[in-house]
Amino acid sequence: MRPAAFFSPAVEPMQALIWIFRLAIVLVLVWFAVKNAQPVTLHGLPEQTWQAPLVFVLLIVFLCGVVIGLLAWLPTVVRQRREMGRLRKAASAALIVPAAPPAEPPRPDIHGV
Repeated sequence: MRPAAFFSPAVEPMQALIWIFRLAIVLVLVWFAVKNAQPVTLHGLPEQTWQAPLVFVLLIVFLCGVVIGLLAWLPTVVRQRREMGRLRKAASAALIVPAAPPAEPPRPDIHGV
């Protein structure tokens, strides 16, 4: 359940600024799409061509870059999560194992030798 503050009409100034920034980005992207609607021809293998709007081609290339970046980042995330799990197990095991009694301090030599 969400807190009542979530539904309050008062919006923090920082959130309003973030929404203005998001709106500006969307408007720039729409403007970019409208300005780059002319068709382009992509040449693949010999005797193979494909025509599509420039903005569509750019979107596909951008999405391919995002997917490649996420796939390159995935091994790091998996390795870090494994290490975090191992460290959590070690920390919980350290809490369960009773501590050894403290060692007695050395006794002073009572003979003076």
